[in-house]
Amino acid sequence: MDGNGRWAVERGLPRLEGHREGVERIRVVLETLRSLGVEHVTIYAFSTENWGRPQDEVEGLMSLFFVAVEEQTRELHERNVRIVHLGKTANLDPELRGAVEDAQRLTAANTGITLNVAFDYGGRDEILQAVRRIIRDGLDPDALDEETFRHYLFTAHSPDPDLIIRTGGEQRISNFLLWQSAYSEYYHTPTLWPDLLPAELEQALEAYRARQRRYGKVAGPGA
Repeated sequence: MDGNGRWAVERGLPRLEGHREGVERIRVVLETLRSLGVEHVTIYAFSTENWGRPQDEVEGLMSLFFVAVEEQTRELHERNVRIVHLGKTANLDPELRGAVEDAQRLTAANTGITLNVAFDYGGRDEILQAVRRIIRDGLDPDALDEETFRHYLFTAHSPDPDLIIRTGGEQRISNFLLWQSAYSEYYHTPTLWPDLLPAELEQALEAYRARQRRYGKVAGPGA
């Protein structure tokens, strides 16, 4: 969800106001994607590297996340949304950690769209944690295959992403779903996250549908 800070600066506002607007944008994006038939959505809310931001911004983001979880969980539950946290919780304030656990517990049986919230998440860290769990479980190295490995990832409950939308004009992966995105399609847009409208989401999905996914194989005749 790139561009929150720039959105605020362009309007002469504190960066935190951009993050606040970005949190509100999640509602619109989620409802739009749900209406378009998308079943799994992952939002990259806070990376393992984001701890290196100014302390006041980090504290503000933690506060915003807590308020969002507290205020939106009930509404999302009523809309049959399943909430799943991706990442670590050990570094979170106990109150925030409890709110995240409550949100997951409340919505665990919901059968509508799954909202994966990547918070204190990093792709490399996810892979390292998966390897550590595999070692602890004593798996036979020769028996380890890709399907077994994916069950040790945070996203074991969701399919690999078909499409990754990168807002704010950024052109890099940024440590996001490194294993899962091996064959994901990318859609890059200069639009800042708080300005992302339903029409552009529809455009992104149309662009995805027009692509031919070959997964490293040769395309058919005439392709």
